[in-house]
Amino acid sequence: MKNNKWLALTVIILGTFMTMLDTSIVNIAIPKLMDIFHVDLSNVKWVLSAYSLALAAVIPLTGFLIDTFGTKRVFIFALSMFTLGSMLCGLSWSNSSLVMFRIIQAIGGGMIMPVAVTIIFTVFPHEERGAAMGYWGIVGMFGPALGPTIGGYIIANMDWGMMFLVNVPLGILGIAIASYSLENSPTKPFKRFDIVGFISSVIGIVSLLYVLSEGASIDWDNTTNLILLAVGIISTVVFIVNELTVKEPLLDLRVFKIYNYTVSQIVQTLHGLAFMGGVLILPLYLQEVRGFSALDTGLLLFPSAIAAGVTSAISGRLLVKVGLRKLTVPGLFIVAVTTYQLSILDLNTSVQTILLLSTLRGLGMGFCMQPVGTAGIYAVPSHLVSRASALQNTIKQINQALCITVLTTQIQNHRLLEQASGILQQQAYNAALNYAMMLTLITILLSIIAVAFMKDQKIIKAQKA
Repeated sequence: MKNNKWLALTVIILGTFMTMLDTSIVNIAIPKLMDIFHVDLSNVKWVLSAYSLALAAVIPLTGFLIDTFGTKRVFIFALSMFTLGSMLCGLSWSNSSLVMFRIIQAIGGGMIMPVAVTIIFTVFPHEERGAAMGYWGIVGMFGPALGPTIGGYIIANMDWGMMFLVNVPLGILGIAIASYSLENSPTKPFKRFDIVGFISSVIGIVSLLYVLSEGASIDWDNTTNLILLAVGIISTVVFIVNELTVKEPLLDLRVFKIYNYTVSQIVQTLHGLAFMGGVLILPLYLQEVRGFSALDTGLLLFPSAIAAGVTSAISGRLLVKVGLRKLTVPGLFIVAVTTYQLSILDLNTSVQTILLLSTLRGLGMGFCMQPVGTAGIYAVPSHLVSRASALQNTIKQINQALCITVLTTQIQNHRLLEQASGILQQQAYNAALNYAMMLTLITILLSIIAVAFMKDQKIIKAQKA
């Protein structure tokens, strides 16, 4: 193997950063796209929905592709597809063409994160994997925070297409570095493709996420939504039964027999709702209650992303030295205390207080988000890492959509309840957001309990291996 492991890490960080940044940039560009293409919200939302659905559908396939073609080929293909899709998106002439090109983008974007984890666990020795995962995890904190700032600047000062075209030179650079620095992982002889698993996973994921992506606006009286929900549930059951019985499954669900991996997925699912406190609830408070612009909101919350990125890098190095619980539990307590304080914000809370609390919360998140996922993958045998990583990212995508739906529904319902009691609309929105933030606190406390059940022995032994 070439001695280019840190260069390899650099290129997968670049690829992951591109996908994370792209999502958060496009989120704030919806009003601009409505104006450019002369379409309403119901049409332009497919720019987001098509990407999310295609990305989630392709993730389960990634493990099979890695085993069949190797990490280098799959990563270069994924980055190439994302770069091509970005270029086409930037040249789109209509809303429909943009939606179609976003699907091409998603085919690449969905593969990048699972293959990135597999590359790290392939090229780095046991004692360095925690540090490498910590550095890689920085982009998960920076991407969502930088998006509103960069997107706001592009929308205000440049052509809208630059939101996508900015990815093209970065993608070409990444492909060149990957071609030099990566070596292909060992491959397995092709036996059979799990067509039943693939079809049932695509139908199940797309059907469920289509409904869940509506958030608080889901119309439960709409027959289409009920049919899609039923189809999604049935397809998911078929998928699970098939994966547990077929010899060569698309996603090997038997990794759930691995104790630490299973508990890590439970903890990360709980973390998902807590993470939304920072990326959904707090921005809504700043923009809708306090009247901040998207750009000002991004700038105010950016220090929290820096804090999370720094502690993510530190936690990666500490993981194999002190174990998960000593690292993560203090981080979760910091998140719990600051989340409680953020759940009692009012119309007069100072900007300095919000900045301090969000930054401290980000510091705590860095100590508990990435280490849990890394600890779970540490427990998986090397020949199953690609499948375990694909499964982990599939769960993450579904959980993210579910968390957004739960929180937006609770915010809307509580807001209406508060307004019915006679208080002002702005105060009602403030109370609803505080209520939603308090719900995330409950999941943080449950995370602390769940982390206590994870075992540190194998993680610490990894340093000695």
